[in-house]
Amino acid sequence: MPLQPWPQIRKGAKAHPVPSLQYHLRARGHTVTVDGDFGPRTDAAVRAFQQQKNLVVDGIVGPKTWSALVTTVRRGDKGDAVRSVQEEFQYRNQSEDPNNAPLVDGDFGPKTEAAVLNWQQFLHDHDEPSMAVDGIVGPMTWQSLISGMYAG
Repeated sequence: MPLQPWPQIRKGAKAHPVPSLQYHLRARGHTVTVDGDFGPRTDAAVRAFQQQKNLVVDGIVGPKTWSALVTTVRRGDKGDAVRSVQEEFQYRNQSEDPNNAPLVDGDFGPKTEAAVLNWQQFLHDHDEPSMAVDGIVGPMTWQSLISGMYAG
């Protein structure tokens, strides 16, 4: 499976990747609740962000909005962008035990780094030879997570 494109989501969307979107909006200073429901407040925050970045203000989160929204995170970082990474690994956690993936605590520590490295190595070996295996969540790693690769 090659690297999947950024998803396109809009008002009315529920579940993945809405929580990731909401964490990224929060990381950018927008006050939204992370509830997995792309409702009026999330829509307003998306439109405000699009306006700030001189993007088309349509409330649709597609490749250009995602690319402008995500921020690179690595070990030692803290905050909502880190929570988004952790949320992605919890989303892929097929066990009943939340401890089998990094907890969503906003602290990019060794467990989160290990999950990122394992994910990058898996994609590098199976799908995307250009994927860097460095434990840093940059644009390509974000795209692979937010697009829903190997989830569910």
